[in-house]
Amino acid sequence: MAQLLNDRRDVQFVLYEQLDIESLTKDPKYADLNRKTFDLVISEARTLATKELLPISAEGDREGCSFENGEVKVPESFHRVYQLIMEGEWIALSDDIDVGGQGMPQVVKMVVDELFQGANTCLAVGLGLTHGAGKLVEIYGTEEQKKLYLKKIYSGEWSGTMALTEPEAGSEVGELTTSAKKNPDGTYSITGNKIFITQAENNLTENIIHPVLARVEGAAKGSRGISLFLVSKYLVNEDGTMGERNDIECTGIEEKIGIHGSPTCSMAMGGKGTCIGTILGKENDGLKNMFHMMNEARLFVAMQGLGLSSTAYLYALNYARERFQGRHITKLRDPDALQVPIIEHPDIRRMLMMMKASVEGLRSLNYYVGFCMDKAELETTGKEEKKRLNGLIALMIPICKAHTTERGFELCNLAIQIHGGAGACREYPVEQLLRDIKIATIYEGTTGIQAMDLLGRKLGMNKGQLFQDFIDEVGKIISAAKEQPRIKGLADNFDAAMEKLKVTASTIGKAAGGRQVEEAFALAYPFLEVFGDMSIAWMLLWRASAATTRLAKIVGDADEKKLADKIAKNKDAAFYDGQIQTARYFITSVIPKTMGMMDAINNLDGAVAKISDAGFGGK
Repeated sequence: MAQLLNDRRDVQFVLYEQLDIESLTKDPKYADLNRKTFDLVISEARTLATKELLPISAEGDREGCSFENGEVKVPESFHRVYQLIMEGEWIALSDDIDVGGQGMPQVVKMVVDELFQGANTCLAVGLGLTHGAGKLVEIYGTEEQKKLYLKKIYSGEWSGTMALTEPEAGSEVGELTTSAKKNPDGTYSITGNKIFITQAENNLTENIIHPVLARVEGAAKGSRGISLFLVSKYLVNEDGTMGERNDIECTGIEEKIGIHGSPTCSMAMGGKGTCIGTILGKENDGLKNMFHMMNEARLFVAMQGLGLSSTAYLYALNYARERFQGRHITKLRDPDALQVPIIEHPDIRRMLMMMKASVEGLRSLNYYVGFCMDKAELETTGKEEKKRLNGLIALMIPICKAHTTERGFELCNLAIQIHGGAGACREYPVEQLLRDIKIATIYEGTTGIQAMDLLGRKLGMNKGQLFQDFIDEVGKIISAAKEQPRIKGLADNFDAAMEKLKVTASTIGKAAGGRQVEEAFALAYPFLEVFGDMSIAWMLLWRASAATTRLAKIVGDADEKKLADKIAKNKDAAFYDGQIQTARYFITSVIPKTMGMMDAINNLDGAVAKISDAGFGGK
C-alpha cells in the first residue's frame, strides 16, 4: 500500500507556478528566505509525516484514549512522535522568531498542516489548538502572561485548547453560564462546565493551557458580556515553574465515530471553589478576541479536510492502478480478454476525476487564502490593499472551512467506493479516513453556521465590496484564459456561470435582508455549496491557464497526434495536460449541476419554511 499524503508535484505547481509565493521574498519580512528554504521545510515535513505520523495512525485509532480517575491517556505510540514534533519546532512554524517561531509564511505552514493532518489527524489536531492558544496569548496577553506562557506553548512543552462549548449553550456561545468572580489579587475564580473540548486532558504534556470563555459577575447578558480567561491545569509561579494543581477536572471523554486517538473531554471548573484564571485582554471582549483564534481554527480544520481527502484520493488512485478486475469496456464480449486494472473502467475514472478535481481545486483555494494572509502582512503592502486582502480572507474563510470538509467527506466516501467491499474493512485505511473526517464538518462552526455567516454577514459586508472583490479576482483569471485558444471555450462557459452567480447572490442577498428571510436562510447551505463549486472552478481554470502556457513551451505547435505522443512520453507535458483536462471536466460536467442549484436558489421556494412541525411526520 502506497504511503502518499499529497502530490508533491501538484503542491509545487500551486506554490510556484500558480501563486508564485517566491514573490514574498522580495519583501523585507521574508528577504532572508527563498524557494530552497521553502522546499527544505516542506520536504522535512513530508518525511516526518510519512515515516512517523502515518505509521501510527491506525494503531492510534484502534488503541484510542483511556479515561480513569480524571486522567486521560492518549495512544502510547503518540508520545515519541510528539517529541519529534517538539524537537522540530513545528507548532510555531509561521510565527515571528522573537516569540519562538520559525518565521515561515502562512502558506508554507498550510502545506505542512495538510501533510500532518493527512498522515495522522488525531495527533495533528492538537497542534493547531496549541498554536491557537499561543496566538491568543501573543496578541492579547500582558507582558507577564507572555513571559509565563508563550514560548512553552509555542514549543509544545505545554499544550493548549479552546474551551467554548457548554451543555446548554452549544453553538449559541452567548448563552454560556460559566462565571468568573474577580479576586482582590486581580485573578478570577472560574466556575462552570465545558463539553466537547479537544485534548483538554492528555498525558502528552505536563501542563495544559485553556483559553476559557466566561461571564464576569454582573456583566451583560448575551455575547456582549463574555470575557476570555487563561486557566491552566497547573498554576504557574512567577518564575515560570509549575505550582499546585488548579481546580479544573476532566469528568469524561466521548466515544466517537472517528478521531479515536484524540480525546474529546468534558471539563468541570471550580468544583472545589478554587479554579483560578487570569483575564486575557479586557473584560467583555472575550468573544471578539476568541474569534481571532476561531478564523485560524477554521482554516486549520479546512486543512484537516484537505489532508484527509488528499490521502484518500491517493490511496484510491493507487488501489485502482493495482487492482485487476474485469475486462476492458471495449472487450466485454471477448472471452480471451485479460483482466485490466480497474482504473481502466469508465466509472472508476469518473470517480477518480471528481476526486482529483476537488482535491486540487480545494488545495489551490486554501493555499490562496493563506497566501492572501501573507501578502496582507508584508511591509510593502499598502493600507488599501491590506483592507482588500483581509476582506477576501473574511469572505473565503466559511467557504474554505465548510466546502473543503463537506466535499472532503464525499471524497473519502468515493475512496471507499473505489475500493469496493475492501474499502469498508479495517484492513484498508480509507475506512478510518471517512470516520476521522466527519467531525471536521461539525466542530469550529458547523456547515450550517458557516453558510449563515456567508449569507448573513459576509455577502453584504461593506455594502457588498467583499463579494465584488471576489468577482474581480475571478474576472482576471477568466480574461487571461480567454486569450488562450486551447481553453477559451472553458473560460466562456465559466464566465456565463459567473454571471448567473452574480444574479443568484443578488437574489438571495435581497431576500435575506427582506420579507423572505426564512426562505433565504433555508437556502443558505445550497448557496454556500454553489459558491464553493464556483471557487473550485475558478482555481481549476487558473491552473489550466498556467498549465497551458507551460505546455506550449514543451510541445510547441504540435498537431493532436504529436501532442498525444509528447504527453505519453514527457511527465511534465502529462501533468500540464492533466490540469487542462481536469478543468474541462469540472467546468463542463460539474458546473452545469451547480447552475441547476442556482436555479433552485433563485426560485426562493418556501416549502422548507412553510411546512408545519407536524407536517414532518414521525409520530
